[in-house]
Amino acid sequence: MQTVQRRNTRRKPGFPGSRDQTQCRFCRNRVKYVDYKDLDTLQKLLTNRGKIYSRKRSGNCASCQRKAKKAIKRARYIALLPFTT
Repeated sequence: MQTVQRRNTRRKPGFPGSRDQTQCRFCRNRVKYVDYKDLDTLQKLLTNRGKIYSRKRSGNCASCQRKAKKAIKRARYIALLPFTT
């Protein structure tokens, strides 16, 4: 007879691959308006080529990602941030 090894059957509740949901950086600090003049914060949301990181990569919620996108585009328009590098 062949013995079958059993894996640990205890799993966290939820679907496979789920993890605890954390708040985004703007929700944690209770920011209502993402300022286009705050370049330090906005540059953390950009790649070194000037592309905007995805929600999954940046950790933002949907509404804050939209606010950040609008702020980045405003900063690009008035030449505070580059379009590309």
